[in-house]
Amino acid sequence: MAADPSTDPGPEPRPGTDLVPAGREDVGELVGAIVADDGADPRRRAGLIARLARALGQGARAAGVRGAAGGRWLADVFADDIAPRIPVRDLETLARHHKGLTGEELADALVRNAANTTTAVGAAGGALAAAQFAAPPLLLTAPAQLVAETVVVAAVEVKLIGELHEVYGARADGGAVRRHAGYVQSWAYRRGIDPLSAGESVTAVLGAAAKVALRKRLMRVLGRHLTTLGPYLTGALAGGTLNRTATLSLGRAVRKDLARTAVGPGRGSGALGGDQRAVEQGE
Repeated sequence: MAADPSTDPGPEPRPGTDLVPAGREDVGELVGAIVADDGADPRRRAGLIARLARALGQGARAAGVRGAAGGRWLADVFADDIAPRIPVRDLETLARHHKGLTGEELADALVRNAANTTTAVGAAGGALAAAQFAAPPLLLTAPAQLVAETVVVAAVEVKLIGELHEVYGARADGGAVRRHAGYVQSWAYRRGIDPLSAGESVTAVLGAAAKVALRKRLMRVLGRHLTTLGPYLTGALAGGTLNRTATLSLGRAVRKDLARTAVGPGRGSGALGGDQRAVEQGE
C-alpha cells in the first residue's frame, strides 16, 4: 500500500534553515540568532553563517562597488540592522545562566565563552576559506563568508562588552537602542563606557566620529580574517587562533576600564570620552 503523501515529512531541513522563511532573510535576525546562545549547535551555527554570507553578498551587490568597498555600507548595516538585535543579558539573567557566579568570576566566564565562540567561528570560516583557496573556481565566494565571519565576531564582542558593563554595574543609560549604540561605540574604541561622560556622548544613533571608528574596526577585523585564506587546515587554525587572541585582548582592555571607573579614578578616559586618537588610528 502506497504511503499517504500528506503524511510524508519530506527531507530533513539543513542546519540553520528553520529561522526565517526562504526569500525573507534578515541580516539582523540571523546575527541575533547566531550570538544568542553561547553553546549553539555547531552545525546550526554553520548553516546560519552560510545564510548570513548570502544575505550580506546580496546587500553588498545592491550597495554597489563604491558603497561596499570602503566599508561604509558594512558599518551602516552593523549599526542600524545588527546592533539593535544583539541580545545583551542583564545581571540577574547572567548570574542565573552561570549558576550564581558574580563579580570577577562571572566576568571571567563571559570572556571565556565569548573567546570560545569567536574561536569556533574563525575556525569554521578559516576552514571554508582554506577549501576555497585549494579550489580557485570557488574563490570568488570567499569574501562573503569572511564578511559574515567578521560581522558575527563583532556582534559576539559587542554582546560581551554589554554584559561586562552589566557585571561591573556600568550599564549605559537610556533605552535599548541607546544602550546598544553605546556598546557598539565601546567596541569601536576598545574602551569601557565612562559613566560620567556617557550621557553627553551616546545618542540613539552613532555620530560621525563613532561611525568612522566603527568602519575602521570592522575593516581591520575583516583584514585579519583575510589572513585565513591559506591552504588546507592552516586557514582554520589561523582563523580560530587570531579570533581568540583578539577577543581575550578586548575583554582585558574593557574590564580594565570598567574596574577603574567603578571605583572613581580614571573617569573621563572611557570609550565615550571622545578619544579622537583612537578614531585616527582605527583602534
